[in-house]
Amino acid sequence: MLDAIRTRTRVERWAVLLSILFLVIPALAQKNKRNTGSPRGSAVMWEQVDIGGRDLYLGPGGEAMAPDLSRIKLIKEEKGGANKKYRIEDGSGRIWVAKLGREARPETAAVRLLWGLGYKTEINYLVKTLTIPGKGTFQNVRLEARPDNVERVGAWKWKSNPFLGTREFQGLKIMQMFMTNWDLLDKQNEILEVSGPGGPRYHYVISDLGRTFGKYGNNNLPIFYRLGRRTGAPGPYSRASFVKGFENGRIKWGIKGKNRGIYKDITVADARWLLNQLQKLTDRQIEDAFRAANYSPAEVDMYRAAIKRRIQELEQVTGRDRLAAR
Repeated sequence: MLDAIRTRTRVERWAVLLSILFLVIPALAQKNKRNTGSPRGSAVMWEQVDIGGRDLYLGPGGEAMAPDLSRIKLIKEEKGGANKKYRIEDGSGRIWVAKLGREARPETAAVRLLWGLGYKTEINYLVKTLTIPGKGTFQNVRLEARPDNVERVGAWKWKSNPFLGTREFQGLKIMQMFMTNWDLLDKQNEILEVSGPGGPRYHYVISDLGRTFGKYGNNNLPIFYRLGRRTGAPGPYSRASFVKGFENGRIKWGIKGKNRGIYKDITVADARWLLNQLQKLTDRQIEDAFRAANYSPAEVDMYRAAIKRRIQELEQVTGRDRLAAR
């Protein structure tokens, strides 16, 4: 009798252990999938596009993906990040992540500017007024799409990715300084698995671009570099330093704060490549990127002028004589 009880106890323990394993193993597999930095398949960060022909008001989603605000259904509150977010469903059944707060407008503009140059981005729109049932009515809400054919499979790293050393990757780094992105962390980057007729493609995007178009902190001191940082502020952005000059064959950038080390390998030729892309943008396109983010006409003018000045700074620092010297 005692032996039978012991045997049954052992069987029950093994059953519990196996049940736990069946639950844990798939979770670990999914975690590994999420953490991978180099999924198999076609990886793309930038593609050659007709820059001058792109609509920077509607952005990467165009008119076809524009949210249907006739009905909004709350799915859940999204956790994580400094800004309040809600997952919602619109009138057409599409799923969106609604982002509230001061980062909504600059992120909308940043996505359009990068997409206009040929970089892969999220699909987003700025909604001037949005009522979320049970939560309230909010102003200037960024809606970021969660399409059925796109799966988020992990984060990519600034110092480890398939594009290291390429012109497009170096250009993407310069664009972070161009837009005064002071939140340059790996966790803000995302690999999107996009399904299509030719099989999956992996888009390497910066998923969080909310801390842009303002200014860096006031210094480079540990911890204190955060003091003075701004986001989505056209006045401070207009006055913020971008290119400080040229010294010992290298461009001196005006960036302050953390993670400045990733910019050390940028060459004059890299900057010249990006300049060639930026010069294809029209004034109207630049304005449209900020109009889409619901900035006032005066603020749009300030941003356009500031961006044109930065393009001129790149042109001056990458003159033909310096490029030939490289």
